[in-house]
Amino acid sequence: MFAEIIAVGSELLTPQKIDTNSLWLTQELNDTGIELAAKSIVGDDRVRLSAAVQNALGRAEIVIVTGGLGPTEDDVTREAVAQALGRALRFDEKICSAIEDRFRRFGRPMVEINKRQAFVIDGAEALPNDHGTAPGQWLDADEQGRVVLLLPGPPGELKAMWERECRSRLRARVPQQIIRTLHWRVAGMPESDLDQLISPVYTRYTNPVTTILAAAGDIQIHMRARCATAEEADRLLKEVADQIEPLLGDRLYSKDGRGLDEHVIDSLRRRGETVSVAESATGGLVAQRLTSVPGSSAAFLGGFLTYTDAAKASVLGVSEAVLRNYGAVSEPVAHSMAIGARERFGSDYALSVTGYAGPDGGTEDTPIGTIFIGVAGTESVEVKRFRFPGDRARVRSFAAHAALDLLRRRIAR
Repeated sequence: MFAEIIAVGSELLTPQKIDTNSLWLTQELNDTGIELAAKSIVGDDRVRLSAAVQNALGRAEIVIVTGGLGPTEDDVTREAVAQALGRALRFDEKICSAIEDRFRRFGRPMVEINKRQAFVIDGAEALPNDHGTAPGQWLDADEQGRVVLLLPGPPGELKAMWERECRSRLRARVPQQIIRTLHWRVAGMPESDLDQLISPVYTRYTNPVTTILAAAGDIQIHMRARCATAEEADRLLKEVADQIEPLLGDRLYSKDGRGLDEHVIDSLRRRGETVSVAESATGGLVAQRLTSVPGSSAAFLGGFLTYTDAAKASVLGVSEAVLRNYGAVSEPVAHSMAIGARERFGSDYALSVTGYAGPDGGTEDTPIGTIFIGVAGTESVEVKRFRFPGDRARVRSFAAHAALDLLRRRIAR
């Protein structure tokens, strides 16, 4: 079975508000064995919302509409869904009395406008809302078994109503299915190269379904299996995963969805080792990512932000002759920065980053996007040169991720 979620509210179409309900509902649906076919956001417009509900019913057996059940004129969900289904709205005295009682318990009179929340679509079952005034509604839309759910927008109200009124009822209707997902993360290769490498394997299967997602330097592989039992889903996932894993080698760094920063900190903590950083081009992004991990203080000792040549020389001890002869964006400077950070903090490892993030700077030999990353350990220092595409923010993001990946590989060796 497939579901579609329609989030209602003009505020969700602005940069200030994010629809988080659909993320939570997606997980709930998957746990029930229901695949999410589509989701959309519609503003407070009755005509557009009615059309969206009609379209959704043509694609999915379950349509969930969230929000727009309040008492004000811009709360149009009840009217729009009734129009989409060709049904009337009826006033429910019991619901009205329950809303009045709620206001009375809080020592407030119910204003006339709140009566709008007591209207129920013909044929719908009202779903009580113990956390607010807006009841939800459950509608059997047609003889084919399609269902429309109207749920309140506030997350606390929606989750409580779903768990109490909707979850078990949907599970009773859905054929027994389990959706299992593997969430892998890969570093050190572009999305297109990864797809060319593993597509001969995953394209042979329609179940599991494999999806590749790309971010700056970090590629995710999602494999989703739908089966009648968890054992069958796990078997299918393992069949595909066992063929893909050898192709990835050490570029596969996470099998549980954890990010590179968390993976690095956990590796250091298990080994009782520490790291420090010396950053120029990344402006503290490497340290920020490491310290975003809870418990990172057990492995991360600190960092230097040495943005100028003078700071590199006075703080990290980079030779002025090296700076003069090679320039701040060079392998020898990255080498010296890593050594300087490790010596000053007494850490087991140290990372250094120097480069041209743009839009200014760069030379013919070291153009914008050139980054040198150093990793100092107990026995040696390794420096690698990179050239990253994109604007300043993207180059810095690529560089921070590459630095963490170099450290990951060094720890593994």
